[in-house]
Amino acid sequence: MPNGPLNGSPVATATEQIFGDLREVAARVRGRLEAEIAESTFELPADVAPAAEISRFAREERARVLEAGVSGLEKLAAHREDEIAGDEYFGVEAIVLMEGRPAILVQRQDFAPQHDEWAVLDGQRPAIRESLTRVGRVEVTGHPSLDWIGTAFLVGPRAVMTNRHVAVEFSRSGDGDGRWTFAYGMSARIDPAEELPVEGAPPGASTPYEVTEVIGIHPDVDLAVLRVEPSTDGGLPTPLAVAADAPASVPGRPVYVVGYPAWDGRRNEPESMRRIFMDVYNVKRLQPGVATEFTPGGLVMKHDCSTLGGNSGSPVLDLTDHRVLGLHFGGRYGTGNFAVPLWELVDDPLLAAAEVNWV
Repeated sequence: MPNGPLNGSPVATATEQIFGDLREVAARVRGRLEAEIAESTFELPADVAPAAEISRFAREERARVLEAGVSGLEKLAAHREDEIAGDEYFGVEAIVLMEGRPAILVQRQDFAPQHDEWAVLDGQRPAIRESLTRVGRVEVTGHPSLDWIGTAFLVGPRAVMTNRHVAVEFSRSGDGDGRWTFAYGMSARIDPAEELPVEGAPPGASTPYEVTEVIGIHPDVDLAVLRVEPSTDGGLPTPLAVAADAPASVPGRPVYVVGYPAWDGRRNEPESMRRIFMDVYNVKRLQPGVATEFTPGGLVMKHDCSTLGGNSGSPVLDLTDHRVLGLHFGGRYGTGNFAVPLWELVDDPLLAAAEVNWV
């Protein structure tokens, strides 16, 4: 857990384990702040100055928080934890969540160049883009209060995987026969787009998949598989590769989640959410982190990617070989996030019925 009051963070790994050299991180963030301040000294034209005033105040507040965080990082590096003030802990948490465990916007099935801790993502861009295109938002019609309810991803030639608690929002069980069908008047589809639009550009192409059948809902873990068909002419993409065996080492293994984080003030501290997601929710994100814990033979793997409620049903992918290691199903503020380790279900008959692409 992070040091001191930082144990309120949704990130479950110690600050030193996330960043390594805290002094280097502090110097880097300080350098960026100085560059931003220098750029902001230019006078704005009179016709745009009023509109820019709110943005200026936001930048100043962000700079204030990060400056305090830099001071906190320097004290942590010097083992002077007892001298760290509350605003400095708050600033350190902001730096951890913005840089160490970011939630990167996906636009046109791609992401902006990354630096420092996550520069490794750029070297893996082609494979990550392939993963991005196989993850979609679960959208429903006929629901009394929701129009979308989570995330799903392609695991078989005509099958997607999501959580049980997502699927039960639009389906119902039979009369003790173990079969599931659509709830009356409801339907669902998977949309692999639903991104934040690129300013000044038309939206990217999208080919949703219609959910035609509930293949099944697992009796023991938070997992469901659904039959899908493309809603227009053309086939489905090849499914993601799902890990048929455990990686050599789980704790500390770099991973990434792809999904649609939604506002969830019930389980997350609002200020932390705003720092990570900048008040932009319900759109596709790339969320890197590390796997933090797994007990062999168990059915839970923990990770520390920055996720929210809409990530239910997201894949947790290995950054090394891009196999799906787990199915994200939830998290607990200050503790971490939980996923079903899929290699533990390699012989499960439900996944066999979905023709999961085990690799």
